[in-house]
Amino acid sequence: MAVKPTMLTAEGLKNLEEELEQLQNVKRKEIAEKIKVARSYGDLSENSEYDDAKNEQAIMEARITTIENILKNAEIIDESNTSNDHVHLTSVVTVEMIKTGKQMKYTIVGSGSNEANPREGKISDESPIGMALMEKSAGDVVEVETPGGMIALKIIEIA
Repeated sequence: MAVKPTMLTAEGLKNLEEELEQLQNVKRKEIAEKIKVARSYGDLSENSEYDDAKNEQAIMEARITTIENILKNAEIIDESNTSNDHVHLTSVVTVEMIKTGKQMKYTIVGSGSNEANPREGKISDESPIGMALMEKSAGDVVEVETPGGMIALKIIEIA
């Protein structure tokens, strides 16, 4: 079965590579030291520090594996080949809520990239709003089903 490529921006790639480097070269050593110290406390069957350190290690190793898989299947988005005629990955889209007139700015990022962060205005192309905006043009109005109900957004600008 073919693996779907993970679309990443250059910034997203850099961030994942830095996180992987930090986990592999710093965090692994820190957790290994925690485990070593916890072992020195004696009986491991009733040693909560040891259990906590081993759990932290498992979570970290899972994250390392996830990042490695993302990077292995990564496809970097060539931003030089894109236009602002329609919404695409890496577009910065200014939208206006029709009902309230409130404007918001979203950057569209790849879904498997872990770049999405709504608090920073970065939304996945597979999120409800992201999917509704994809391939649309300035002036278009889209309706989106959100957890708060149906909303209508007008695309003001695509950068």
